[in-house]
Order: sequence, then structure tokens, then C-alpha cells
Amino acid sequence: MNGRPFFDTNVLVYVVGQQDARTETAEGLLATGGVVSVQVLNELAAVARRKLAMSWEETTEALAAIRVLCPAPLPLTVETHDAALRIASRYGFHIYDALVVAAALEAECTTLYSEDLQTDQVIDGTLTIRNPFVVDGGPVRRHPGPGAGQGLPAHRRPSVGERDRARRLSRRESSSKSI
Repeated sequence: MNGRPFFDTNVLVYVVGQQDARTETAEGLLATGGVVSVQVLNELAAVARRKLAMSWEETTEALAAIRVLCPAPLPLTVETHDAALRIASRYGFHIYDALVVAAALEAECTTLYSEDLQTDQVIDGTLTIRNPFVVDGGPVRRHPGPGAGQGLPAHRRPSVGERDRARRLSRRESSSKSI
């Protein structure tokens, strides 16, 4: 077993775009490194584009930052797929959740951080699911400290000028579409 945690997409969303009280917790966990799968990266790209309205450039930068902290993402293989089918059947998970669990087991992680799965559930006697946003049976209700809620680590955050440029470009694209 390895001591590195596996991150589900729903935890990483709070690092790359969705900012609230959970952001500080997610950033702190990710800063120590861990493991992700290619599926998690793909899901995060989809959420970044569709729900967070991030540009492809912003999405690519965010994924690159995650890959620095979680190098060598696990590929989605037929073996992972087969293991996920077994896990989905045994534990009643949706196939995409089962794929995340199967990848975490394949990586020999002992902790899977996920907001969507039952916290403290143990899978195959080796992997424990933890909702990092639950403290003492209830949701995290902390106010972010200084510097929290900024999304990516400081060295990967877009500067104010870059954000302003992105907004201007977005406005231009919107106005050109309405013509």
C-alpha cells in the first residue's frame, strides 16, 4: 500500500474553480500530492469547461498544475474497467464512481477523497473513502483564511492582467457571435 491519497474529481473542482469554504481544505490536501486517474482529469476538464466556464487555456493550465502535484495519472485500462464492473455490482456504485474506486485500488492507495461517496466506507478491506469536507459528522463550516479561495497554487494562478485579458477576449467573442 502507498500512503498517497487518491483524489476524486469532486474534490479537485474546489481547487480549480468553484470557490467556497471547501476550497482551503481541497487546496491543503492537494498541496501534499496524491494520485489521480486519466478519467478524473477528463471529468475535471468537462466540469471546468461546462460548469465553471473556463477557457481551454485555463482548463489546460489547471490540469497541468494538478499533474505536477499528482504525477503519472493512472490510465483507464480494460483491467480497470473490469474491476469497476465488479465494484459497481458489489457496492452498488454508479460505473463512473466505481472506475475511480478501481483506479484508487489499482494505485494501492489507502484513502480516496470524495465528496460523493459514503465517508468511512472501506472497499475491499484496503481503501477507505473520506469526505474531506465533513468534520465530526457535519459539513465543514470554516471561513477561508488569508489567501484561501484563490484556486490554483500561487505559481499557477493567472495574474490580474491575464484574467482581465481573458475577460476582454471573452466579451469580444460574445459580441462577435451576436452579430
